[in-house]
Amino acid sequence: MKCVVIGGNVKVLGKAVHALSRIGDELYVEPTENGLSLRAVNSSRSAYACFLFAPLFFQLYEAGGPDAHGELFRCKVLMKTFLAIFRSLPSLEKTVSKCLISLNPRASRLVVQLHYKYGVTKTHNLSFQECELLQAIFDKQLCTSTLCASARVLVDAVVHFPVTLAEVTLGVGPSGKVSLRNYVDEETEPSKTMVTELCLSEDEFQDVRVPQETQVTFCLKEFRGLLSFAESSNLPLSIHFDTPGRPAVFSLEDPLLEVHLVLATLADSNASSQAQTANGACHKCAADEDFAVDDLESYMIAMETTTVPLPVLWVSADTVAGQSSPYSQPRGAGRGQ
Repeated sequence: MKCVVIGGNVKVLGKAVHALSRIGDELYVEPTENGLSLRAVNSSRSAYACFLFAPLFFQLYEAGGPDAHGELFRCKVLMKTFLAIFRSLPSLEKTVSKCLISLNPRASRLVVQLHYKYGVTKTHNLSFQECELLQAIFDKQLCTSTLCASARVLVDAVVHFPVTLAEVTLGVGPSGKVSLRNYVDEETEPSKTMVTELCLSEDEFQDVRVPQETQVTFCLKEFRGLLSFAESSNLPLSIHFDTPGRPAVFSLEDPLLEVHLVLATLADSNASSQAQTANGACHKCAADEDFAVDDLESYMIAMETTTVPLPVLWVSADTVAGQSSPYSQPRGAGRGQ
């Protein structure tokens, strides 16, 4: 695999890595014919994110040939080592003119080369580990409720919550009013808890399709990471959700980039403690939270931040919608040019 990113798209790539670093400790790299996929999952498998960069995002993109079994090579690297390369986003924009990423299975190294202005080049050789496909299974079209809004609207809303807040509750009333409030455990005494709630009118959203009053609770940390990326990219954010306990899907779509964030939501307190079937996928508890093995058939359904069960849903990416892109499309960009 070999790809070249130039200009402002280097910073876009860096921001994507920053968003993924809020999810997990490992970065999954998979070159495909549809583009370069970067993915992450947290240790309890209650949060999953995928950034798919289309071939036209790059000045040069070569996915590489398949192996003897007809599969493209995929690997994972430590997130902190990859993040260190893109640590300073302002510096990337001002000093880096080109980024070259190459993956050679025989060399056992993922090479990231930053070409700075004035002829300086930095080469990072990262160790990697071969891995199985990290693929989530979902169909957001099966979600009964959909919201779509400018990322700025949601950023202005969550800024009122402290950075230490673990979970936030998104609620939608029958009149279309959307609310965000900090999650308070049922066992907590109301008199000893401060509740922050913000209400947004339907006019602030581009699309509100909620058949009945509902609310879902999910982790705020991962949501903040996606919001930061969405705001900088100036793309609308779509939220697809269902009843409590079923996963919420957050999506950004662009001709050059597709992003999916899937977060487990708190199950209803009256729900059974057994794992539930969500969107047609059956899940069972894993006895170990360690994510050293790529076993996608056993899932943890409890978040470390709460004792309420959180079913997890793994998703597959949809096709990119055809619309104008805020990202630069290099001349002659595409596969193998």
